[in-house]
Amino acid sequence: MTQVQRPPLTADERTQLIGWLDLQRSFVRMKCTGLSEEDAHRKVLPSSPLMTPAGLVAHLRWVEYTWFQMGIAGVPDTGQTPWTEDGHVDAEMFVDDVPIAQLLDEYDEECRRSNATIADLSLDVVERGRPAEEAASLRFALCHMIEETARHVGHLDIIRELIDGVKGYTEPE
Repeated sequence: MTQVQRPPLTADERTQLIGWLDLQRSFVRMKCTGLSEEDAHRKVLPSSPLMTPAGLVAHLRWVEYTWFQMGIAGVPDTGQTPWTEDGHVDAEMFVDDVPIAQLLDEYDEECRRSNATIADLSLDVVERGRPAEEAASLRFALCHMIEETARHVGHLDIIRELIDGVKGYTEPE
């Protein structure tokens, strides 16, 4: 995913929500550009050893899948997710043996799939397979994904600075 521009200042709600989410999504790849495999999997936070660039990309990919495919589209979990009933809560972040390029490509593909899934849906549509009082609207899911992605982009920014000093939101030289 290439870096995108902020949405127009006066765009409609859908354009704003998807535009801000796409902008944050584009920062994920940008923050990983130029990392070696070793650095992409480097554990720089002793209290959070799964929070590596690779682990965060994998996490964001599965959060996209969970909200937009399983939640909004109602795709059943047929065992393709990394979580199991008795497994580790952060199982999606166990990616030490997965190349960062593959993780980024999977993330970009999941983001494209998410956008295609919601393209023609009302922002008022709610998650499927949940009781009505527990189901979130697409509008809520988009707001949550902006928050989730932006928070983890901030983590990527800090981790990247700790690894090699690269910081900010422009492509590294």
